[in-house]
Amino acid sequence: MMDTAQPTPRQRYGTGRPTRALAQEVAVALSYNGSTQAVMMATPADLVDFAYGFTLTEGLASADEIETIEVVETPLGVDVQIWVAEIAQTRLATRRRNMAGPVGCGLCGIDSLEQAVKIPMRAEGGVCLSPSEITSAVQSLTDHQPLHDATRAAHAAAFWLPGRGIAAVREDVGRHNALDKLAGALVQSPMGRGAVIMTSRVSIDIVQKCAAMGQSMLIAVSAPTEAAVQMADAAGITLIANARPDGFEAFTHLDRITTGARHVA
Repeated sequence: MMDTAQPTPRQRYGTGRPTRALAQEVAVALSYNGSTQAVMMATPADLVDFAYGFTLTEGLASADEIETIEVVETPLGVDVQIWVAEIAQTRLATRRRNMAGPVGCGLCGIDSLEQAVKIPMRAEGGVCLSPSEITSAVQSLTDHQPLHDATRAAHAAAFWLPGRGIAAVREDVGRHNALDKLAGALVQSPMGRGAVIMTSRVSIDIVQKCAAMGQSMLIAVSAPTEAAVQMADAAGITLIANARPDGFEAFTHLDRITTGARHVA
C-alpha cells in the first residue's frame, strides 16, 4: 500500500526534476486495553503490522498475548486499539509511557537511563552470508521501495533470506516505524533467521529492536553510532553498515561473514 498525497496549490520554481508526490504522515495512537500508550507520527499503512511490531520490540507483550487489534480512523488521526491478555496488562502498568513521538526519536517515553541502555538477550547462531550476498542484498532493496520511489521521503526495513532474497519489506516516514512494521509482519508470518536491512543510520534503539526480533544480522546503508556498535557487540549481533553495491564495513561478530557455503546455524 502506497500512502502519498498531492497537495494543491503548489508551484515549482527553477529547473530540476518534476514534482514528486508527498508521503503521508499522521498521528497514530497505540492504545492497549482502552488506554493510549503511545502516539507516533507515522505513514498510515500496515498498521496491524506496526501494532504487533511495536508491542514486541518495546517489550510490552509477546505475540501470543495479543488478543485483538482494530484500526480505527478518527478526524485527528488513527487509533490502533490493541487488546492484550491480563498478564501483559499488568506489565504495561509498570511501564509508564505517554509518548508524543517524532519520527526521528526511538526512545521517547523511556523513564530511566537503565531502560535506554539495557542490553537485550544475546543472539546466538543465525544466518551466515558471504560478502557478495551482503552486497547483493543491499542492491536488491532498491527494487522494493515504491513509497520511497514516489516521494524520496520514506525509510525501508527489509528481511533478506539466503536463496530467496528480499522476503518482506515495510516502508514508513520514520525508520523506527518501518522496522516495527517489519517486525510485526515477521511475527505474523515467521520466516526463520535472515538479515535485517535498513535504509537509515543505525542507532542503539535500532539494534535493540533487531535483537527483540530474534535476528542476529543487521545491514544498514548508512553509518552506525558508537553506542550502536557497542550494543550490537554486547547483544551478539553482526552489524554491517555503510553498505553499498561496491562494498560495506563490518563492525561486530565477523564470524557470520564467510567465503564458504552459506548456512543457518
